[in-house]
Amino acid sequence: MITKFLKKSATALTLAILLSGGLYAQDTTSVSMNEPKPFSSGSLRTWSIGINGGVLAPVVPFGKNDFTAWKIDAGYGGFIKKQISTDFAIQADFLAGKLAGDNSVKLGDGTTLNSPWSSFETKLRYTGSLSANLSLGNMYFVARKVVVTPYITAGAGLASYKTTLIDNANVQSDYNSKEEIRELFFPVGAGLKFNLSKGVNLNMGYNMNFVDGDNVDGYRVGPQNDKFSYGHMGLEFALGSKSKPQLAFYNPVAALESDYITRTAELRDELAAERKMNADRIAQMDSDLKKYLSDSDKDGVSDYFDKCPNSPAGSQVDGSGCPFKITNTTTTINNPVKVIVTEEDRKIVREAIKNLEFDFGKATIRSTSYPSLDKVADLLVLKNFSLTLAGHTDNVGSTEANLKLSKDRTESIKAYLVSKGANASRISAVGYGKGQPIATNKTEAGRQQNRRVEFTLY
Repeated sequence: MITKFLKKSATALTLAILLSGGLYAQDTTSVSMNEPKPFSSGSLRTWSIGINGGVLAPVVPFGKNDFTAWKIDAGYGGFIKKQISTDFAIQADFLAGKLAGDNSVKLGDGTTLNSPWSSFETKLRYTGSLSANLSLGNMYFVARKVVVTPYITAGAGLASYKTTLIDNANVQSDYNSKEEIRELFFPVGAGLKFNLSKGVNLNMGYNMNFVDGDNVDGYRVGPQNDKFSYGHMGLEFALGSKSKPQLAFYNPVAALESDYITRTAELRDELAAERKMNADRIAQMDSDLKKYLSDSDKDGVSDYFDKCPNSPAGSQVDGSGCPFKITNTTTTINNPVKVIVTEEDRKIVREAIKNLEFDFGKATIRSTSYPSLDKVADLLVLKNFSLTLAGHTDNVGSTEANLKLSKDRTESIKAYLVSKGANASRISAVGYGKGQPIATNKTEAGRQQNRRVEFTLY
């Protein structure tokens, strides 16, 4: 009977392991994007409870027994478990049931066992044990989702039982006339755990229990201690929020890969958005330049501000693009008017430079700069000064782009001053790009100083 039981158990375990190998290979390409991020705390369920039922037998696959035959009886149990990591847990188990055997099987030489007892029956009132549970295969490098996990357990506990003996005269006797015997025992087991859903598992296992004594079957023969086994199946329920996965089936390798894929996709989207934003920015810049810098009649005033768009070629125009109306003009040759630039004039220019701001990467002047530029325009109109605008940039970007941006910005300032009445012919706009830095381009502070427009009155 023992041999037949062991063969059946070995066959079932072999089939289960083969099945688990097939399930390991499932889902090798898909990755769940809803998995918790690696190393995040509180995002996994670590507590669980379980119930199970199965068969008890006063025998293990190796070692001698005090009776020649054993019987299979029902057992039932439960547990509470704390998952410490993906592959290690602490588990408290409860087990109860019945063990029974007799001497109906003859010995190898054809004789019966020389024993005063014909059979025994032991009622396991309870066993309580604390075991370490080691899972195998959660950190699987091929399968993203772990469906089946083999495990092994080992621990220690206390068993409480009562044994009844039947002698050869079919007379019942309570072993040692004791109501109850309590002894230490050491459970060792193995099994398979199937993940049925996010919070429910199916457990199949086999435990060998080694008792620290020779009292379970009520018959002491030799120095060996008694043993019993428990083959079981049951359900495990994870405790906690239903939205959280179980740590017991959490694959950290797959989680790292999932997090990497998610971050890569987010970065790709950010780069695509940045490229689109830059393209829109360049398109807007070109549109602004065409609007402010186009000059169809070549009179130095952009079409946007030109109130006389068809001025004759070579004519002198005012800030609105209309020809000057000259009355009572007296031309003094060899007696040019001396231009005097006062400190107050320079202060107005310095203030304009200080307050000058453009949109990022564009030649569009921000409205906060208008009041200071208005004062410069008034100064040019009042004193008929000439003005040179020199644009400079830092070294970020290509030489061509920086040269264009510096030139466009000075042209924008010129167009604005002309729109306020300044003489376009007395304003020159030059862009030098990044070729004339006044500070280092290795620091943000230095690059800020290099991004400038210089005003020169004369």
